[in-house]
Amino acid sequence: MTSHSDALIIGGGFYGCVIALALSRHLRHVTLVEREPELLTRASLVNQARVHTGYHYPRNLQTAASSGENQLLFAEIFKDCVDDSFTAIYAIARGLSKVTPSYFERFCRQLRLPLKPAADDVRALFAPRLISAVYECREFAFDALALRHFLRDRLAHAGIELCLGHEVAEVEARETGPIRIRLGAGGTERTANRVYNTTYANLGRIGGIDCQGVRLRHQLTEVCLVTPPAPLQGLGVTVMDGPFFSIMPFPAAHCHSFTHVRYTPHVTWAEDGAPAPTPDAVRARAHESRFPWMLADGARYLPILEEIRYKKSLFDIKTTLTDSISDDGRPIAYHRDARNPNLVSILGGKIDNIFDVLNVIESDMVREAV
Repeated sequence: MTSHSDALIIGGGFYGCVIALALSRHLRHVTLVEREPELLTRASLVNQARVHTGYHYPRNLQTAASSGENQLLFAEIFKDCVDDSFTAIYAIARGLSKVTPSYFERFCRQLRLPLKPAADDVRALFAPRLISAVYECREFAFDALALRHFLRDRLAHAGIELCLGHEVAEVEARETGPIRIRLGAGGTERTANRVYNTTYANLGRIGGIDCQGVRLRHQLTEVCLVTPPAPLQGLGVTVMDGPFFSIMPFPAAHCHSFTHVRYTPHVTWAEDGAPAPTPDAVRARAHESRFPWMLADGARYLPILEEIRYKKSLFDIKTTLTDSISDDGRPIAYHRDARNPNLVSILGGKIDNIFDVLNVIESDMVREAV
């Protein structure tokens, strides 16, 4: 590993990899540091694998509109990592839903999202007593393992220095001069002109990085991997909008993911200045699956769920901005350190938010004529 970089990215998830590629078009020596032995092993892997089109956010038009635009870009750039072979189904619950069918239809028309009534055989899968409307939509899933291979190839082709199995222990940023980075317990040091912190749940956990003002909310979440019965194999189903569930293709494991708004989060806490557990400590604990609870509730709305076969559960930390709780938005955080604006901490709410981040980085590069 060389001692100095034009830019150093901390975190080898999807965001870190794509940001490194973007910076390599402007800077000569870009380094990506990841503490795990492989890329895309945490939150980039443990999630629904949904590429949002916007349907998921009827209570936040800004997030929904951004999702629609970014989904097209994602599907074009990462076309070999996208599964579009299934039919996306959105069902509106009769009780507890925060939107009505008429509102959802109006919302989709406003954003020009493809929407039509689901076929009769699909509607027949749902319990009419609890479901008021069922729609066919257009949505994709991504394959995290395919993304990993794709990004590794692109990083190598771009000449980006990849440092796997190295953890950044501390960052020292002064008003002027290079930023100092200390790696691991051994204290190996190096410098960089720019540092981008993309460590997601650990965004504010690296020594010397001040994320004051970025209010984070963490959840330990469970993604159940299941084998669906034949009638669900070609479908991705979401019952909304409230404490409901989704079952959709999970291409990385050739099965479906099953998640529930009420039961997927096991532990929730905020970084509000009070003593709180670290994300790593919570993740490391043993956790009992809530699959039986998810299944019992979900089968009331979609009775055929009784026929799914449970395979295993994936656990990881989901991190969002606390300000997004009330309206279900997924904004990004792009925080410049008060001492040195070239030390930036980034949090994205969804995988396709990456294009919003890239727009900011590109503006920085153009403004500084790098």
